[in-house]
Amino acid sequence: MRDDGPVMRAPLTPPGGTTGPASRGSAAVLLAGFLLVACAMRAPLTGVGPVLPVLSADTGLSATAAGALTSLPLLAFAVSSLVVPRVAARCGTRPTLVLALFLLVLGALLRWVPGVVPLFAGTAVVGVAIAVANVLMPALARDDFPRRIPLLTSTYVVLMQVVASVSSGVAVPLARELPGGWRSALAVWAVPALVGGLLWLPLVRRRGTAPTAPRARAPWGSPLAWAVTAFLAAQSVVFYVLLSWLATIVHDRSGADATAAGVLLSVMQVAGVAGSLLVPLAAGRTVTRTRRAALGSTALTLLGLVLLLAAPGAATVAVVVAGLGMGGSVVLALASVSARAADGPTAVALSGMAQAVGYLAAAAGPVLAGALHAASGGWTLPLAVLVVVCAGQLVAARLAGRDALVRSPAAGPAGDARGRA
Repeated sequence: MRDDGPVMRAPLTPPGGTTGPASRGSAAVLLAGFLLVACAMRAPLTGVGPVLPVLSADTGLSATAAGALTSLPLLAFAVSSLVVPRVAARCGTRPTLVLALFLLVLGALLRWVPGVVPLFAGTAVVGVAIAVANVLMPALARDDFPRRIPLLTSTYVVLMQVVASVSSGVAVPLARELPGGWRSALAVWAVPALVGGLLWLPLVRRRGTAPTAPRARAPWGSPLAWAVTAFLAAQSVVFYVLLSWLATIVHDRSGADATAAGVLLSVMQVAGVAGSLLVPLAAGRTVTRTRRAALGSTALTLLGLVLLLAAPGAATVAVVVAGLGMGGSVVLALASVSARAADGPTAVALSGMAQAVGYLAAAAGPVLAGALHAASGGWTLPLAVLVVVCAGQLVAARLAGRDALVRSPAAGPAGDARGRA
């Protein structure tokens, strides 16, 4: 009889580790800490696009270099995600998060220093810091709020989206009004990270800095871990391709002017926020309901893509439907990282694996979509491929929603294998 190794039957509430905050007071501080981290996780990046023309003119960046500046964080996300579990095992999850928040402050301030080198270095540091927070948040949600994983994940995803939108909207006005121009408009988003880091410091002292379990290696051999990874990766590809190309697709296929096409991109993101808010109600607290919610939200995304492909004149309906689906599925993809992990170290390892693969796919998606458009002379082929990717997401969502847990092969501080847990 074959031993499944890293997969085991799961209860509704993840076992092991902490079972949540010890008191209402500490729970409130933890929640505030989560919210501040969410505020810091995207705003330092989304403010770059609106000020990119004046930034490029001021620094002399070419169009290629400006594009590299905007894609650098995604590459930092992918590369750094695999290193985070090792650092968290040596330092502890909460201390590593605090380190990441202060590193984000450093990166944001580096971009305030005149010169192209500090600009790129600061952007890379910001990307690494956000990658650390990306990986650790599912593990922290699992350890501190195990019975509220979908709700907490929805809350920080929505807040992340809203603050990111605010950052985009106020970047140009801040650049006009603040001393230092665009540099200050970008540096101002160091404030949530700084406050969040200071708030988390007492929590680090309370928990201690030593890790409570051996480091877990990335569960590359677990089919369930790959299902979770595929769910997150497919969702990321669909979102980033549409984020990059939706306005152009609508303009080219339906004849809408550039302003109307741009508005539809905003509509997609607003619908995404609504989907992220609504999905915890559908998911509830049971594995079965959560799996159905993941399938339902992915099916909505698939329906929106099919409409966009088959009925260009119904672009508004298609965008709203797809946006609702993507908003729900990103919450459930991230929540599946928390819910499928057997313990805190495994949650960090699984999160690193899923996000490294997911962000590599996300970085490649828009490039490949553009190449398919150039090769075919239209958007039918890229959209058809996106429909196939979303169909794959539907399969992955079902597999990732199994009532089972991933247990990673453990490694000691020096990286020695200790077998399967």
